[in-house]
Amino acid sequence: MTEGDGAPLALAEAVRLAREALDGGEPMVSLAVIDSRGDGAPPPGTRMAVWADRHRGTLGDPRLDAQAIAFAREALVPGARLGTREISAGGVVAEVYAEPHHAPPELVIVGAGHIARPLCRIGALLGFRVTVLDDRPDFATRERFPEAEVVRRADFSDPFAGVSISPRTHLVLVTRGHKYDFEALRDVLRRPQRPAYIGMVGSRRRTRAALEQLAREGLDAERIAAVRAPVGLDVHAETPEEIAVAIAAEMVLLRRGGTGRPLRETERVWERWVAPRGESRNPDEGAP
Repeated sequence: MTEGDGAPLALAEAVRLAREALDGGEPMVSLAVIDSRGDGAPPPGTRMAVWADRHRGTLGDPRLDAQAIAFAREALVPGARLGTREISAGGVVAEVYAEPHHAPPELVIVGAGHIARPLCRIGALLGFRVTVLDDRPDFATRERFPEAEVVRRADFSDPFAGVSISPRTHLVLVTRGHKYDFEALRDVLRRPQRPAYIGMVGSRRRTRAALEQLAREGLDAERIAAVRAPVGLDVHAETPEEIAVAIAAEMVLLRRGGTGRPLRETERVWERWVAPRGESRNPDEGAP
């Protein structure tokens, strides 16, 4: 492992490193002292930058550094919350604050039609950086997709030219024709980098035909099996807005985990706690 050189980390440099992570670089944690006491204690504002395999900056004592680094790396775990911790060594006590910096997930929508518009809005609300691609100049416009980070006219013979595909990418294929969806799907499955999510619209018949063709062409079976096609959760969606909600729900399910079942069924509050007693549980009793 590569570790830091023990030099102090200036605020400007800490901000630059955080910005690099937010812009798509390696996830990192900014760690800062917010209070301290004891002889030789690091003053408030002392900073470190911590990655999975290295760090920059120091709190002035290797023992404090080791505790701070361990705390910061806990914050690198997906879903970790911001927080503080008190660390100590040699009579010095410091309260440190850890803030993780991850680039936001990306949503690339191929096709700018009736499903793409509500999906772009929902994706932006969920914190995705949204890119919309279409080969029609009247459709790939900022006016149609004001929430998107990027709106680009694309050539569907090379749909992802100039578009970065990474493990943060959630790719949804909703072009005006199944032929374009299939060609875009084939293109991305041939790339070495795997997106976090690939979804493609289409009927059961068209989906089967597309996946069978990809298998005949020798594409990796595991990667084909990971394609979400037909795309979205089964909520009997009919309108473009409902279909967009079903797609977004599936992306959240993949990111966060869960069953996709109604919470009413998984929690069963009525059956477990109310119905057996014939009345509501006394609030003072609490719930197991």
